[in-house]
Parts: sequence; structure tokens; C-alpha cells
Amino acid sequence: MTQKDKTRAATLSVLSNTALTVLKLVVGIMTQSVGVIAEAVHSGLDLLAAVIAWFSVRASGKPADDRHRYGHGQIESVSGVVEALLIFAAAGCIIFEALEKLWSDHVEIETPGLGAAVMAVSAIVNYFVSRHLYDVAEATDSLALKADALHLRTDVFTSVGVFAGLVAIEITGMNILDPLAALLVAVLILKAAYDLVGNAVLNILEVRLPDHEEEIIMAALDENSNRFVEFHKLRTRKSGSTRHIDMHLVVSRMTSVEEGHRLSHLVAGSIRERLPNCEVLVHIEPCGSRCEECRADCPTASVSPWR
Repeated sequence: MTQKDKTRAATLSVLSNTALTVLKLVVGIMTQSVGVIAEAVHSGLDLLAAVIAWFSVRASGKPADDRHRYGHGQIESVSGVVEALLIFAAAGCIIFEALEKLWSDHVEIETPGLGAAVMAVSAIVNYFVSRHLYDVAEATDSLALKADALHLRTDVFTSVGVFAGLVAIEITGMNILDPLAALLVAVLILKAAYDLVGNAVLNILEVRLPDHEEEIIMAALDENSNRFVEFHKLRTRKSGSTRHIDMHLVVSRMTSVEEGHRLSHLVAGSIRERLPNCEVLVHIEPCGSRCEECRADCPTASVSPWR
């Protein structure tokens, strides 16, 4: 998938969130349901998050320039943190409104059936939009789109929760179920925000790539291990959807500059074949006459990697 596919997916999220926010808010005010209003607040924050994701997806796709030599990928990580903070704020508002209704002992719901119908529509729309967003995010490794997909996936579960609460009210007449459903919505939102901010902060702090991805790098090195003595100082990190990998390769003292250059391209290409969106930097070092790794039968200590 291309940058254009990412932008289209982000645009779809903005449009769907706009429609659902307006619909939930109107019906929530009409029915006086704190659960539906809570969902409207949640969708409103999701709309703001979707707009942020839209801008970050467009900005992160820009090529590297003189000021941003490693590209603009970290914009997606920053937007992920901002989106998580917005979700925390939404959960706080929902908890406040729900507790206020519980403490006031005055919970009235008008036409809960209408609210339940809106929640059903919301769950269905968000399910299909979030699935599309997640598919595009997986294909493009976009943190911003994954965050947006997570928001909408959370909306699916919370909408189902509010729907169940309103149906229960219609059947039992127990209006107190509405603020209780809103509290459940808030807990699920907090969990989603916690997961999101954790992933985004890890990228900003430039932690190494996950174990399974570093194992893929090791496999690429093993494939070419007969061409060099050893490697060290392997460093990995991620900026947006781009992986940055650098290492030192120790080669024969007899290796020419041209041969070392060819080897670095071979190793980098082997890694890129296995991991998408990689920037690989290979530093070539000659082996010492009595290096710590020296072995009498070392096959690369005195021969070219291409002979």
C-alpha cells in the first residue's frame, strides 16, 4: 500500500467520526441518556484524534530534508501520545458525568429505544471502519492509523455496552443501569489509552526493535556469515514506520574498499528483503592481527569475501 492509501483511510475515519459524533450528541440530548452522551463525548474526542492522525499521516510521509535528516516518522509517535491524552480526558469527563448522576439519585431516560438504535448503528459503522484502518495500518506499519483503529475498536465495545444497558433499561425500567454502563465505557477507554501511550512513548524513547524483528536481522546476517569474521554494535530503533538499523562488520584485512562496499550493500539488501521500511547502515572494519575473535582456522581472516 502507498502513502495515498494511508491518507484515504485517515480521511474515512474523519468523515465517519464526524457523522457519528453529531448523531450521538443529538440523540443523547433528546433522550437525556448519560450513556449516549458519554459515547458522543468519546466520539468527539475520537474525531479530534482522527483529525490529528490525518495530519500526522500526511506529514510523516514527507521525505527527509536538511532539518529532518531521518525523515518525519516520529510525528506519528507524537500524535499517538496526544491521542492517548485526549482519550484519558474523555474518560475523565464520562466518569464525572456518570458519578454525578449516581450521587444525585435522579436518573431519567427518555425513549431508551432510540438511544439503543443509535448505539447499534455506531457499533456497526465503527467495526467496519476500524477493520479497514487496521488493515491499512498493518500493511503500512503506521502507528497513527493503528491508534485511530484502536479508538474505533474501543468504540465498538463501548457502544455495545451502552446498547446493552439501554435495552436492559427498556426491559427492567432500572434507569440506574445507564450511568453504570457509562462507567464501564470509561474503564474500557482508559485501558485503550494506556496501551496506546505505552506504544507511542516506546517509539519516542527509541527502544530497540522487538525480539522477533531482531531475530530476522540475525537470520540475514547468518545467511552471509561466510563473508565476514563477525559483527558487533548492532543497534536498532524505529521512527514512525521506518526501522533504522546499524552495525559494524569485521572483515578480512585483505578486503578492498570496493569489496567491503559490495558486502555492506549485500547485507543491507538481505535485511531489507525480510523487513519492510528499513534504513540499514553497515560500518566495515578490518580484523586485527590478534583480535579477540581470532581463530587459526578462521575462513575469512585472510581471504576476500568474494573469493
